Amino acid sequence: MESEQLYHRGYCRNSYNSIASASSDEELLDGAGIVMDFHTTEDDNLLDGDAASRGSNYTMSNGGGGPSSSTHLLDFLEEPIPGVGTYDDFHTIDWVREKCKDRERHRKINSKKKESAWEFTKSLYDAWSGWLVVTLTGLASGALAGLIDIAADWMNDLKEGVCLSAMWFNHEQCCWTSNETTFAERDKCPQWKSWAELILGQAEGPGSYIMNYFMYIYWALSFAFLAVCLVKVFAPYACGSGIPEIKTILSGFIIRGYLGKWTLMIKTITLVLAVASGLSLGKEGPLVHVACCCGNIFSYLFPKYSKNEAKKREVLSAASAAGVSVAFGAPIGGVLFSLEEVSYYFPLKTLWRSFFAALVAAFVLRSINPFGNSRLVLFYVEYHTPWYIFELLPFILLGVFGGLWGAFFIRANIAWCRRRKSTRFGKYPVLEVILVAAITAVVAFPNPYTRQNTSELIKELFTDCGPLESSQLCQYRSQMNGSKAFTDNPNRPAGPGVYSAMWQLCLALIFKIIMTIFTFGLKVPSGLFIPSMAIGAIAGRIVGIAMEQLAYYHHDWFLFKEWCEVGADCITPGLYAMVGAAACLGGVTRMTVSLVVIVFELTGGLEYIVPLMAAVMTSKWVGDAFGREGIYEAHIRLNGYPFLDAKEEFTHTTLARDVMRPRSSDPPLAVLTQDDLTVEELQSVINETSYNGFPVIVSKESQRLVGFALRRDITIAIENARRKQEGILLNSRVYFTQHAPTLPADSPRPLKLRSILDMSPFTVTDHTPMEIVVDIFRKLGLRQCLVTHNGIVLGIITKKNILEHLEELKQHTEPLAPSWYYHKKRYPSSHGSNGEPRSRVHHVQLIRSFQDGRREEDEEEVCLLNGSNL
Repeated sequence: MESEQLYHRGYCRNSYNSIASASSDEELLDGAGIVMDFHTTEDDNLLDGDAASRGSNYTMSNGGGGPSSSTHLLDFLEEPIPGVGTYDDFHTIDWVREKCKDRERHRKINSKKKESAWEFTKSLYDAWSGWLVVTLTGLASGALAGLIDIAADWMNDLKEGVCLSAMWFNHEQCCWTSNETTFAERDKCPQWKSWAELILGQAEGPGSYIMNYFMYIYWALSFAFLAVCLVKVFAPYACGSGIPEIKTILSGFIIRGYLGKWTLMIKTITLVLAVASGLSLGKEGPLVHVACCCGNIFSYLFPKYSKNEAKKREVLSAASAAGVSVAFGAPIGGVLFSLEEVSYYFPLKTLWRSFFAALVAAFVLRSINPFGNSRLVLFYVEYHTPWYIFELLPFILLGVFGGLWGAFFIRANIAWCRRRKSTRFGKYPVLEVILVAAITAVVAFPNPYTRQNTSELIKELFTDCGPLESSQLCQYRSQMNGSKAFTDNPNRPAGPGVYSAMWQLCLALIFKIIMTIFTFGLKVPSGLFIPSMAIGAIAGRIVGIAMEQLAYYHHDWFLFKEWCEVGADCITPGLYAMVGAAACLGGVTRMTVSLVVIVFELTGGLEYIVPLMAAVMTSKWVGDAFGREGIYEAHIRLNGYPFLDAKEEFTHTTLARDVMRPRSSDPPLAVLTQDDLTVEELQSVINETSYNGFPVIVSKESQRLVGFALRRDITIAIENARRKQEGILLNSRVYFTQHAPTLPADSPRPLKLRSILDMSPFTVTDHTPMEIVVDIFRKLGLRQCLVTHNGIVLGIITKKNILEHLEELKQHTEPLAPSWYYHKKRYPSSHGSNGEPRSRVHHVQLIRSFQDGRREEDEEEVCLLNGSNL
């Protein structure tokens, strides 16, 4: 509680480089998602203003007549107000206030640690609490990931049959101890029974096929129905991937319950059900959400993180790294994913703790060994043949395919999700999930490559053909025991099995592309990593086999003659599948460095980094040609989350005055004066407006800025004063100054609210280019920015105003302004276009003069443009 004294933020905001807060409050709600309404005025903390004027690009303002440091120290001695500084749901945190609270807490602990052994122990506990919370997060993430992997494998095989010797064994585990399996039919053993064998007593024939078909559809629909019902009834936030919302939360937005214990429990259960249902989705993305839930829950055990939203987001950044670590078995890739893709604020100590959390999570998952192969993922592969320079061409072509697929998927999926939101079809999420699951099961069963688990499909496509492989993809003409034989030339002509597999893979590719578009966004946990990798792996394997056969039949071509020697493996189709998987995932997410490292950790070989880099960068370039947004940024924009994407460039020529509120058509705005309001007048302003904060000015005559007070803090402070202080009446004077104003002797006790006043709000001038303003909002994470001239308040810009402005500019492309626009003579707003000063008699006249001045200036510019030779 002692750190809450820092709500007097002028003491801490003494540096331009301090981290500022993020956006203002936004609206929600779409069942399990959040939708921001850009037409509400809840965020527009508008204020009375004077006229616009010229000035420097941006300034840090301390209001009119800032207090001295001794004044600040006196304010810190005041009793903190309980509840001040906390945040409502769907609001944005104040990064500066949170960082100030943490610095004050740290200073207090350091000053007391030499007083006694107990205080020294408390300081050690505080110093190590960060490592403890990420350790607990890593342990829980690894354990839950292992549980999800084991349960999903068992339930996926349950659609095809059951193990009689041990019900809890999946198909592979059931046949491990069997002595009656053969090399050609290693997946068949007496202990494993299909549903046709159990129900009809026969394993072959049309009746058996139909029964297995029916049971496959039955179990798929049952799992999907149970998953969507659990999500809808108990935890609506458990649906989807979770990564767009995680990115928004890490930027400072508050979504109560999204990382809570109910969401964690339901997402863990329904993720298993959704994956087992056979839907075209993966568990890797939702595992990031699961890990962040663990980090959020454990952070409440430590006051250092539970009482500070900014510090809590450091834990969530580390948790997201642990989630990717257990999803792909890639600890380093997880750290880079957190840094590149999801984190908004990533200091160096968060990098270390993210690395440690990913390490702990990977160690726990390796100890559980859910796949029985002593690896962290099912599709771990190793290649022992080199790649050749001529193969860069097909690798780049796979990158082009990945970029085209990513651009097409983003547009198609966003169009479908937008249609779902705008039509009655979106009101029936259970029916939609059942319908998609039914279509998926009916179409997937006849094709063995779509019937099996997607992770197993990727494993088969990644794996190179060898003497122990019995897949159709390895059925070349010269073979032993159904596998590829090794003679003088390992590149052999494809047999009937390979051609049959190629046709099935082409059909599987079309099926995966279509179903993934309609599956991502359903009201069940749904990841996108595995489906995108499967699409790329299928395309890559097809290209790899085609290149292999080309090298065999045309080994005398100049491309193959130099490198493809007799007795050496020239083409590795599995490598093409891996490169294609990385390219398609990169095209969808626009990840680069982290994606290459993740795939590199999957293969365990440094030799193939160059092909991966070439394919991933090509996919990003091709995808960016159609739009710079990845799938997560597109869903953030679709749902209206208050998130400023740093990847977008602002190239327009608007100024701060063009975006600030109020505009010429807006009503008069509400401000607070520093010492001549009563409690009744202050409550009237709060009740009659919906703004989240109010600028505090010296007086109605001067209009000079003193500070900024939040609506929530004012309400809490008044309620607390009435409860704890006697003599606070409706006609009590409210003052934000250091000393009380001179009052008559019979006046009631005044109410001092200086401790909740931010006396150094971030300000810019009205002529600051919006390019600079947008850059400041992105880099500092501002919550709002006041527009002033010489300390006189003109307006305010919030993150929502910037998002609205960016959306307008996308719809109406603005032509570049001529060069004279930036160098012409400009007069202050208090002067006309002729340089003569305007009268400043009344507050309303000030607003009107500001609007008239803008009209005169615009007319002057139009005349100059018409009379010029441009």
